[in-house]
Amino acid sequence: MRKVLLPSLIIIAASLLVIRIFYLQIVDDSFKLKSENNAIKKKYDYPERGYIYDRHGKLLVANQASYDIMVIPRDIKENLNIPEFCALLNITREEYDKRIAKAKVYSPRLPSVFLAQLNKNEFAAFQEKIRKYEGFYFQKRSLRDYEVDYGANIFGFITQVTEGLIAKNPYYNSGDLIGQQGVEQSYEEILRGIKGVKYIQKDKYNREIGSYKEGKYDTIAVAGEDINLTIDAELQKYGEELMINKRGGIVAIEPKSGEILALVTAPSYDPGILVGRQKSKNYTLLYHDSIAKPLYDRGLLAEYPPGSPFKILTGLVALQEGVINEQTTFMCHHGFSYGRGRFMKCHGFGPHQLHNGIYNSCNTYFAQSYMLTINKYKDPAKAVDVWSDHVKSFGLGQFMGYDLPIGKRGNIPTSKTYKKIYPNGGWRSTTIVSNAIGQGEVLMTPIQLANMMATVANQGYYYTPHIIKKIKGEKIDPKFTTKHVTTIDQKYFPPVISGLFDVYNKGTAYALRVEGIDICGKTGTAENFAKIGGVRTKLKDHSIFVAFAPKDNPKIAIAVMIENGGFGATVAGPIASLMIEKYLRKKITRNDLEIRVLNKSLASEYAKLGGMSDASAIESTPKDSVMRAKIVKQKVEIKTIPSDTTKEN
Repeated sequence: MRKVLLPSLIIIAASLLVIRIFYLQIVDDSFKLKSENNAIKKKYDYPERGYIYDRHGKLLVANQASYDIMVIPRDIKENLNIPEFCALLNITREEYDKRIAKAKVYSPRLPSVFLAQLNKNEFAAFQEKIRKYEGFYFQKRSLRDYEVDYGANIFGFITQVTEGLIAKNPYYNSGDLIGQQGVEQSYEEILRGIKGVKYIQKDKYNREIGSYKEGKYDTIAVAGEDINLTIDAELQKYGEELMINKRGGIVAIEPKSGEILALVTAPSYDPGILVGRQKSKNYTLLYHDSIAKPLYDRGLLAEYPPGSPFKILTGLVALQEGVINEQTTFMCHHGFSYGRGRFMKCHGFGPHQLHNGIYNSCNTYFAQSYMLTINKYKDPAKAVDVWSDHVKSFGLGQFMGYDLPIGKRGNIPTSKTYKKIYPNGGWRSTTIVSNAIGQGEVLMTPIQLANMMATVANQGYYYTPHIIKKIKGEKIDPKFTTKHVTTIDQKYFPPVISGLFDVYNKGTAYALRVEGIDICGKTGTAENFAKIGGVRTKLKDHSIFVAFAPKDNPKIAIAVMIENGGFGATVAGPIASLMIEKYLRKKITRNDLEIRVLNKSLASEYAKLGGMSDASAIESTPKDSVMRAKIVKQKVEIKTIPSDTTKEN
C-alpha cells in the first residue's frame, strides 16, 4: 500500500506545481510584472478633485494645477550638480540633504515627494532643466482653488497623507493628497476620484523606453464627483461677517429637511491660506493659537449650559407627563426658594402660566414644573430617567449622526449621573432643580440647540442635520431623509410655540421684531468663569438665542451662541434676527441694527483671556473678516461653570 501511495502523492504534487508555474508564467502576466518591477516605473495620473457648490449651484471650491518634484533616491547620479539644483529651487544644501534622507527612509527605489506644490511659474522655470537631474521628475496634481474666503470649517482642507494611513490603506502612496476635516474628509472617496497608473519600461541604463506591454496594465484616472452642499453661501458669508471680533457659533437648519443652511464658527480664517507652500507654516500658527482657537468649530464642538432655551423642553416634558396644563399657575416673587435655604433668582414677579412663563422666561414657573415632573414618581432615579428619555428624543445627549467628522454629545443627565455624584443617595428634585433652566449638568452644542428649535418648529419631529444636498449620480444617505419623532405628543407644541411667538411681541426680544416676519424665539445666558493664572475669575456671561421663522410653515431654525456676549437679546438675539431676515428676504431693512452688530467688538472681554490674535501673523490673507492667528504663549483653562442663577435666561 505504501509503495503505491507515495509515488501517487509525488505525481499529484508535481502536477500541481507544473500547473501553478504555467498559470503564473503564461496566464497571469501580473506575476511577471512584479518580477520585472525593478525595470518598470509607475507613473500616476491624479484626477481632478470634485468641485463643491452651495445649495443654489454657486461654485465654492474648484481646482488649480500644481506640480510636485518627485525623487527616486537610488536613481540620483553621483555627479549631480547639487549647488545648481538647490539654487534653481531656492533651497539650501541643508534642506536638500534633509529631504533626500527622508526619501531614503521611505524607500530608496520608490518615488516620494521631494518638493511639493510648485506653482505654474516655479514649474515653468524648472521644467526645461528637469532632464539634467536624473532621479527627479514632475508629478502634476490638483490643488484646491477657493472661490470664496469663508466656510473654512465646512470645507476642511487637503494635505499629504501620513505614513500611518498609507500602511492602512493601499490606495494611497507617499505624497498623495487626502481630505482633512470638513466635507473634504467626510466625502474623501467621492471627491478624490480614482487615480490612474501607467507602467513605463526602462532599459539597463535606467532610461525610459516606452510603455510596458503596450499599456496592458495601465488604468485611466476617474475624476472625482462634484457635490452640492446644503449651505446657503450668502447666508454663510453674512453670518461670518456678523461674527467679526466675536467668538462663538451660529447654526441654521431648514426644519422640513434637516439641511444645514449655515454653520459659522468664530474666529475663522480664509481657507485659501491652507493652499500652497505656506500651508504648513500657516496651519502651525492656527493650530497653536490656544486662545482664539480658529481651528475649533464652536458650532459642532463647543458644549455650553443652554440656559433659558432649555425651558422649552422643561415645559413640553411637564405637559407630556400631565403634571401641568396651560392654565397651571405659579407665583413668582423675583425668585424661587428651594432646598435648605437656597434661592433661584428671577427678574419676574406675579402669577405665571405656561404662556407668559415662556415669554417672560420665568425661572420660578419652570423650576416648579420640573419638580412636579420629578416628584410624580416615588423613585427620583426613575423620574430622572423618564425625564432624560423625553429630552434625548430631541437628539440631545448623543452624537447626532450628521455628515461631518467632528462633534460632541453634550450632556443630558440620567440616574447614573447622580448616583456617581451622590454615591450615598439623598438626592431629590430640589437637588437637581437647576436642570429646569438649562443649568446643572445639562450641556448642549449650538447644532443641538438649532436642531431642538427645528424639532419644535416641526411640532415633534426632526431630520438628522446634514451638510450634503446632492452628489452627482448618487442619492444622499437615507438616514438623512428618515423622520425622528419625539416622545412628546403633537398637541402640546402649539401652546409652547405661542409663548415663543410672544417673546418677540411681549417679552425679552420685543426690540428685535422684524416687520412682516413672524419669529418664534427664546433668549438665554450662561454664567461664565475661567481660570486665569490659577485664579477662578468671573467673566461676562455667554449670550444665547434660538429661534425659528416664520411661525407657520417654518423655513429656518437657528441657534446663536456668543462667548462673553452677555444678555441674550444684546448680541446673540440681534444676530439671529438679522440672519433670519437675510435668509427669508435676501436683504436687510434694519440697517442701524446691522451696523451696530457689525461694529460690536468683544475684544476687551477676550483680552482678559490673553488677547485677540495678531492680525499680522498670517500672510496672504486678503480680507479683514478673516481671523489671523499667532502662537499665544499664555495658556488659559476655559470652562463654563453651571449655576442655579441666571440673570434673565
